[in-house]
Order: sequence, then structure tokens, then C-alpha cells
Amino acid sequence: MQRWLKGLLTLGLLATPLWAWAQASSSHPTRVDIDTGTLRGSSMLDVTAFKGIPYAAPPTGENRWRPPQPARPWSGVREATRFGPDCMQHPAPGDAAPLGARSSENCLYLNVWAPADAIPDPRADSAMTNHPVLVWIHGGGYVNGGTSAPVYDGSAFARDGVILVSLNYRLGRFGFFAHPALSREQPGQALGNYAIMDQLAALNWVQRNIGAFGGDAANVTIMGESAGGASVLDLTGSPAARGLFQRAVVMSGGGRALMGPMPKLSDEQGEQPSAETIGENFAHRHGITGTGSDALAALRALPADQVVDGLNMQSLMAPRKGPRTWTGGPIRDGELVSGPPEGIYRAGLQQHVPIMIGTTDADLGFSTADSMEALFSPFGADADQARALYDPTGSDDVQRIGWRVGMDRMMTEPARFVANQVAATGEPVWRYRFSHVALEARDDWPGAVHASELPYLFRTLDARYDHLDDSGRAMAWQLHRYVVNFARDGNPNGGGAPTWPLHTPLSNLIMDFTQHQGPVARQDPWQTRLDLIERHFTPALDH
Repeated sequence: MQRWLKGLLTLGLLATPLWAWAQASSSHPTRVDIDTGTLRGSSMLDVTAFKGIPYAAPPTGENRWRPPQPARPWSGVREATRFGPDCMQHPAPGDAAPLGARSSENCLYLNVWAPADAIPDPRADSAMTNHPVLVWIHGGGYVNGGTSAPVYDGSAFARDGVILVSLNYRLGRFGFFAHPALSREQPGQALGNYAIMDQLAALNWVQRNIGAFGGDAANVTIMGESAGGASVLDLTGSPAARGLFQRAVVMSGGGRALMGPMPKLSDEQGEQPSAETIGENFAHRHGITGTGSDALAALRALPADQVVDGLNMQSLMAPRKGPRTWTGGPIRDGELVSGPPEGIYRAGLQQHVPIMIGTTDADLGFSTADSMEALFSPFGADADQARALYDPTGSDDVQRIGWRVGMDRMMTEPARFVANQVAATGEPVWRYRFSHVALEARDDWPGAVHASELPYLFRTLDARYDHLDDSGRAMAWQLHRYVVNFARDGNPNGGGAPTWPLHTPLSNLIMDFTQHQGPVARQDPWQTRLDLIERHFTPALDH
């Protein structure tokens, strides 16, 4: 048995979960007062959960394509024991985090899992509000996902003393949309990035209310994966998010331009249409013309499923027919989002906070090359070296090798770029690669695929897999423990886990969550191929 696994078994951390000794108790308070009213949650195994909390008014009717409006207060006690609807979307088959609630345009809800003894007792003279807070932003390509997925249950974090907050944000064209009529209606206001505005509204809700759950508003970590990770990067670069969090975790969130070039709000960029032009294309598809109030009223009157218009993760991969009708995600509005993370981080304009960042070893990657020559010719004089690095046996096919190159361009090298830029500011940064594959997937997956680390992070393996082994449970304990430590005090180390060294551009050290040896700190074995990606594929910045 591997030494790392035997050690965890000796401590009883696998055979007996950390929370197994906890007893359900009705003595813990389950009612809290927040700025919009009183909530009643549910308590089990020393965790108290509050679900379906509205942090903004329904973004429907006249509120469609407006900044999130204040949530309406209620009288009496609001039951907070069920998830609210996830945001409107067309579900994607094979989602790594399938939803547990229906989707609706009325979706601006968040959830809180807290240690049961963290909830202030109204009978006590004083309340302790010093628990660290971890805010989860889900992924899904900006078009799918939600907080109701069982894999995102925050109970394990609460049992380890961290308050977990998960939030819904508007997706697809509800979350990212521009049109000249909107610019005329709302001059001088933030436009286009309604999903980012939702995330900011939720973070402001945390500042106002998390003390009621025993949380420390001055000790907040934001964490996201995929589009959620990219959102974390956008929030660290947004002036509107200053002071709303103290550290960040970025998981497979890119770092340059995750979903392709970022359109400007109203200015065309060569062949790149503006977000307003893209919005007009969508309107024309539905027979709506003009740029005045009548056009806007017609757009707001469209049924929600027509706004979705079949958009999901699967449709993003299909060839586009006709003019572009979807921005692809964030819009360069010059206010909330001034540009892609690459330019912001290169200029050192991001919020200077400690960061954990990384990817999986079989992450997302795309390539349109149909031959080895087409795949490697962009490497120029380094083509032969690149081919030797990406196809060392000379036996792989162009699709598989193209995926590896695409993965490094889209995920792996951008994560290293961000880590290097953070280190240059003097802030601590820890970089990782998740390489562990669950027992039942080892014969089918080429490695740890995109989002496969999430059940380990949340310690919700049973929600994702039917067959587990001790190495999987041990890996979940290790990854989860590092994030708990980081959320507490900004350093993932401690609690008996192997030491995770800081990343620096010179050391190029990563923590590799390996298949057979557990977490292993080592120099990045992909360093040379990432250097080639940086040299030949780094896009010229548009300032």
C-alpha cells in the first residue's frame, strides 16, 4: 500500500469520515435574521443549511437585462430548506454536475452551509462571527450549470469550520447581452455583463449578511471552476469587486481568453463584431428590428426558451450557421470588465490577493487541424521539438495530439501565466495539476478530465461515482483539506498534508495530485512544451 494512503488509514480519516462522530442536534438554532427578513434552515450532522435565499429581485419582465435589483423583503419566516430554481438554460447531456432543480429565469438565489454551532444563538449575549467564508461560482461555459447539483453540496466544508456559499448567476443571453436599445435606455449604467453583476451582488450580500450565519465578512475566498474560474479572474480584475474578498481559487479557468476573443460593447474590432451587433443579430433572428424602445419591449417579451434558443455546452461545439448571436461570455464594457484577464494581469491591475490555480491533466482542449503538418506548422522552427514533446512515441493520431496542444493553449499555459503574474506582484501563489482518475473511469478516460476534480474538492464522491476505492477517498480528503486551509488563513499547508511549495517562475513547482502517490510537489514536467505554447501562441494584446 502506498505510504501516503497507509498514513491516512492509520489516522482513521478514510475509514471514518471527519463528521461521523457528530450527532444531529435540534438544540442548534436554525433561524437567522438577514437584511430582507427571517430565514429558517435545516440542521443535520452538525451542519445547518439555508437554501434558496433570494439575493436579488427576479430578473424577469422589465428587469430582464438590467443590473440585479434589491431583493424584496418578506414578513414572517421564510423556509430555506430547498434550492431555488437554477438559471434558465438548455441542459447539456453528460454534464459533470447534473442539476437537482428546475431552471427558470427567476433564479437569483444563493445557499449557505454553516457549522451548526456557528449560527449565533439569539439567547446568547454575543455571537462569534469569525468563521472563514468560501464563495463557490459554478462552471458550465456561461450557458449551463447551477447550485442545485448534488456534487456541490457544501456540508463537508461546513463540518471543517468553513462557511460555504454557492450562488446562481444569469446564463447565456440572459447573463451576457447587449443591444443599442439597452444602451439608450440605460445611459451611463453598467451594461452587458449581467452575470458578473449578479456575482457582485451576491458578494455584496455576503458582506451585509454573512455575520448572521457566523461568518467573517473580512475573511472571504472566492472559488470557481471552468467558467466559474474565469469569473474569479474577471472579479479579481474588476474595480467593482475591490474589498469583497481576500483570496481566490481558480480551477481550469484559463487566464488569457478562455472562450475566445472578448467583444467590445459597441465598437467593432476588425472582423470581430461588437456585443451590440451580436445582440442585433439575435433580435433579427426573431423578427425584431430597430434600436428603440419598441424593439427592447419585443426582446423582453420573448419567451425565456426563445432567448435560450438551444444554447448549451454541446451547441457551442457545433459549427455556427449564420451571423453570430452569442457573445461567448463576458463583454469588454470598460467598467466592470475592462478586458481579458491576460491584459489586466500583465499590467498588474488585478486585486493583489493570494491565489491557488491549476487544471486537470486531461483538461479541455480543441483543435481544427486535420494533419500533423497543420497542427505543428504554427510552432515554426520549433515544430520538430513540439512534435517530439506532444507525440513522443510517434504513434498517436492528430485528434488526440491536437487535443493536447489545444488543452495547453486553452488551460494549462494560461494558468501558469496567471501564476507567474501573481508571483511578480509579491503575492503568494500555489499551482496544481489534478491527475487522479476515479476507479470506475480509469479504463475510459485519458486522464483526469475537465471538472473531474470537483467531487474530490467537495467530498461528494458518492454523488458522482458508484464505485470508489481508498485512493479516491484519500485524494478527496487531501484536496479538500488544502482548500479548507487556504480559506482559513491564505495558505494551503497544514493539518498533516504534504507540503505544497509556492510557485515562482524560476522554480516552476506544482502540486501534482497523482494517481498512485497522492499529492506530489515537483517541477512541472510539461514546462518545455508550455514554453513553446507561450512562445508561439500567445496572442497580441489589444489595448
